[in-house]
Amino acid sequence: MKHKSAGSILLLSVSLCLIGVSLVGYNTVKGAGQDLKSAGQAIERKAEQKKSY
Repeated sequence: MKHKSAGSILLLSVSLCLIGVSLVGYNTVKGAGQDLKSAGQAIERKAEQKKSY
């Protein structure tokens, strides 16, 4: 039976951590984009209400 070396276990651990951080970062950017989109829509609604022509 072969044992995994400490280097391969370290590499696997680092890889899993990087994947987790990437997913968190993606959700953060996605959420910020949704916030900006809803803010822009609110501004558009207000502008439509203030039109005088």
